[in-house]
Amino acid sequence: MKTKQPEKIRPKQEQRRPGSEEKMKPEPESAPKEINNKLKGKVALITGGDSGIGKATALLFASHGADIAIAYLSETEDAETTKKEIEETGRQCLLIKGDLSKESNCKKAVERTIAKFSKLDILINNAALHWESEKIEDITTEQFERTFYTNVFSYFWVTKYAMPHLKKGSAIVNTTSVTAYRGSPKLIDYSATKGAIISFTRSLAMNLAPKNIRVNAVAPGPIWTPLIASSFDKKKVSEFGSDTPLGRAGEPNEVATCFLFLASDDSSYMSGQCLHPNGGEIVNA
Repeated sequence: MKTKQPEKIRPKQEQRRPGSEEKMKPEPESAPKEINNKLKGKVALITGGDSGIGKATALLFASHGADIAIAYLSETEDAETTKKEIEETGRQCLLIKGDLSKESNCKKAVERTIAKFSKLDILINNAALHWESEKIEDITTEQFERTFYTNVFSYFWVTKYAMPHLKKGSAIVNTTSVTAYRGSPKLIDYSATKGAIISFTRSLAMNLAPKNIRVNAVAPGPIWTPLIASSFDKKKVSEFGSDTPLGRAGEPNEVATCFLFLASDDSSYMSGQCLHPNGGEIVNA
């Protein structure tokens, strides 16, 4: 049985060091890519896009020409505000309310996106929740399951149902966390889900590489979002992010740029990777 030879994408050529670009065949592409309208004509589905990092990402994507579908849990007022702000950019926005810890709602989110826009180019798996627990004995099986169903299972289900609609050049970006790399003593179950998302991202990236569908992740550090204000006590909220090297919490719009980079052709040679907007914490991963 003959072994298939790798496709030659460059003709044979040789130069003396240090070499000349103008003698290269083909010449390297050095001109900057599109600065504005990086997502022109694209459709993005963003889970948890009603507020926080998801909202900032939705607004940034819209400003670069994308139409947006937002899947959210229950904060309809926030979702409507986000929709209004997206539409003010001249783009369309579809709101999809539903609990993504249930497979049927994940399927519905994709189906409604396709029904509205007839295509899907970018998937941002971002929905998540967490609860603090002093010790592992305090984590009930119900809480553990709910955390995994929302933070991991929804990523799997939404991606699974999105796959028939994604094509060459599509992008998937998953939201993980700095806790996936350094852990968190009071967010054991949450940190475990974020670690699972890293492995999910890397494995899926390898699986989809032959289809030229890129899969990457973003691992935010402490970011000022409604989940923080609703999860911790007053003292912890007041000090949130002060222990980072930069000495403060980040803002959602400081994370959204990572998603834009990974969703656009700016990152066309990146897959299976993770960006770390975390205030300067070195995680070595």
